[in-house]
Amino acid sequence: MTTRERTGLLALPDNAPEPSLSARALVWSWGVIQWPWLARSLWGGRRIDKLRLLDRLGLPHDALPNLGSWKADTTFLLRLVAIIERTRPAVVVELGCGATSLVIGRALQLNGGGQLIGFDQHAGFVEETARWLASYGVEAQLWPAPIVLEPNVWGSRWYRLPTIPEAIDMLVIDGPPWAIHPFARGHAEVLFDRIRPGGVVLLDDAARPGERVVARQWRRRWPQFRFRLLRGGKGTLIGRRRRVS
Repeated sequence: MTTRERTGLLALPDNAPEPSLSARALVWSWGVIQWPWLARSLWGGRRIDKLRLLDRLGLPHDALPNLGSWKADTTFLLRLVAIIERTRPAVVVELGCGATSLVIGRALQLNGGGQLIGFDQHAGFVEETARWLASYGVEAQLWPAPIVLEPNVWGSRWYRLPTIPEAIDMLVIDGPPWAIHPFARGHAEVLFDRIRPGGVVLLDDAARPGERVVARQWRRRWPQFRFRLLRGGKGTLIGRRRRVS
């Protein structure tokens, strides 16, 4: 399956280690809490906004034929483009490949270049996405990063990242899926020390209750970042690392 195709209601199966019974119970209980936000995630945004996005990137109108289900919506994608146009990052890291990969890679091409390094737990999906990007002349380093047991304050499972750049200008967090753990994306903070002063972190689905918990903890744990929630779409949390005076 490539990101051009329609996504099902459930995440793709993977070889992630089975969670404990208590962890499963936590996920299902938070699923009950989050179901209105999860239902909203099935809508990818207005067609007119998708066409505006593709025109802005100089891509054909069928480059993103479907943005429903669990893909990033047009609001988030347009925000990514706006930030790249304004900040011209040299190194972008994304957790969770797909529509974001094409949009980020193309936006970097149009705004001074830059390197995109993406990670996703599904090796086959990574390969298909890399070929899909190449068909539009977009280059990116996309890596499979399986979900492994890694107990931390945010749960017990996270990516095994095969490589991490020393310095990051823009970190885009659109994975792991919430079904791994409602707070799983909080563990992306292990990369925060690598973000350069003035660099940004963006968390998708930030309106969900689980991500709101993550945001509150990040604000407390990372005072060197200024976080703010952008409403609209599924919500976007933006954190900018303060420059050293």
